[in-house]
Amino acid sequence: MAKKAWIERNKRKLKTVQKYAALRAELKAKGDYEGLAQLPRDASPTRLVNRCEQSGRRRSFNRRFRLSRIAFREYASQGLIPGVTKSSW
Repeated sequence: MAKKAWIERNKRKLKTVQKYAALRAELKAKGDYEGLAQLPRDASPTRLVNRCEQSGRRRSFNRRFRLSRIAFREYASQGLIPGVTKSSW
């Protein structure tokens, strides 16, 4: 389980990105890079980190299911992810 502070920090960054999204798009269209530099650093979408919905883990994140490999394996084994089965041959 990730620290709660890291998860909350990422949520705060997401709110900041959404707040400044329209302004950033407008400044980029104009080519006003000095104006972009005046915005907060966390307004950039590249500052966001993909995190597992269940555990908050950021490493080995599966984008399709928004889960880490560990959570994905647990959910798949329990049959909670439709269409995913354990392979055997």
